Amino acid sequence: MSCTSCSTSTGGKPGGCQSNGGCSTGGCNRMNVHDWLANLPFSDPESSCRIVEISFNQGSRKDFYRNNSLHHWDKGEIVAVEGVSGFDVGTVSLTGELVRMQLKKKGVKEDNPEIKKILRRATDSDINKWKETKAREKDVLIRSRAMARQLKVDLKMAEVEIQADGRKATFFYIADDRVDFRELIKVYASEFKVKVEMKQIGARQEAGKVGGIGSCGRELCCATWLTDFKSVNTQAARYQNLSINQTKLSGQCGRLKCCLNYELDTYLDALQYFPDDAEVLEVTKGRAFLIKKDIFRNIMWYTMPESTKHYPVSIEEVKKIQSQNRQGIKPDALETVEVTTGKPKEIEPEFVDVVGQISLRSLEKNTQKRRAKERGQQNQNRPPQNRNQQAGPQQGNQQQRGPQQRGPQQGNPQNRPQRPPQQRPPQKRPPQNRPPEGPQGN
Repeated sequence: MSCTSCSTSTGGKPGGCQSNGGCSTGGCNRMNVHDWLANLPFSDPESSCRIVEISFNQGSRKDFYRNNSLHHWDKGEIVAVEGVSGFDVGTVSLTGELVRMQLKKKGVKEDNPEIKKILRRATDSDINKWKETKAREKDVLIRSRAMARQLKVDLKMAEVEIQADGRKATFFYIADDRVDFRELIKVYASEFKVKVEMKQIGARQEAGKVGGIGSCGRELCCATWLTDFKSVNTQAARYQNLSINQTKLSGQCGRLKCCLNYELDTYLDALQYFPDDAEVLEVTKGRAFLIKKDIFRNIMWYTMPESTKHYPVSIEEVKKIQSQNRQGIKPDALETVEVTTGKPKEIEPEFVDVVGQISLRSLEKNTQKRRAKERGQQNQNRPPQNRNQQAGPQQGNQQQRGPQQRGPQQGNPQNRPQRPPQQRPPQKRPPQNRPPEGPQGN
């Protein structure tokens, strides 16, 4: 698995970093922690924290180790650390002053003698041995589940983590009640030839180890950054006006979603300004029952038994009606407030109807004028004999021209070639209206 900032080579390993997917960006580590103090200089380097946080199994488990050497470890380096009767291989996830904050958060003292040490930088043989043991984990998990089913032990095996040298295996299981697994440990030790350690985890920790995508479309919080799991109940959903639907409020672990607690404090602070014991208000028409509190608009929604409408009432009005009810006064009706949506109404753009401003008649007139002009130019460019052959009703203006408009090419009418009578075009106008044709151009 490569990081976003590293180009993946053909061998499936990142080409930018040589840590096999554990570069400084932390993109290959699920429970990544950004060291925002890494580039800050310190006046006294000797007083810096000598404890280093090491992550195992892609960040699903982390532990603290002491750095007794003078070497400074950088984030993403693969190191060999002390294990149970051997060594283990992990990745440096955090160094410097932030480790002290993590020690304080988890209640571990920096001078605790039980903290194990970092042995060396992992060699090629250490990494090869580590990869071989990691390849066995899947087969061991499948075999351990079958053996637990044969012994009829009521537990669910979630994950198996084997030490890098193959001398110890940790089995993470889930069980509702206490389980007697003494016989199961003996069978595991004889079958896998390792030292067996059993650890019980909850459903939320199992979801963090398995991973997945939540209903929000992002990776699960328990698989990326969340380590402290607080109890979640349905009262948190009631404060936030959420419908009590078990399928929508449950996560992949089968429990209520951890994100229900993220905004709970904000809702509790806002609900302090709302009046208490305002579930029922007495009015002249009857009783008004509270159905919802809107902390964003400071409005309380009520409904009446005889109608299906919802009445938004302000907090001040509710307090006023409460004081009147204590005095035995019932107001005539609920004074509602106008509720406007937060999103402004989109105004559709106005388009100018350019085509409607031009009539079709004007276009037709322009077309007719253009065509008449083109015909006139064509008739002027034609020879004289062709001009008389195609004279029609549209060339009436040319037929009404006077003698002065005739060109010199016409000459004497006796010299004109006579056409046969059947080829002459029909005369549309009476001959008396035509101008006399006399000898011109002489």
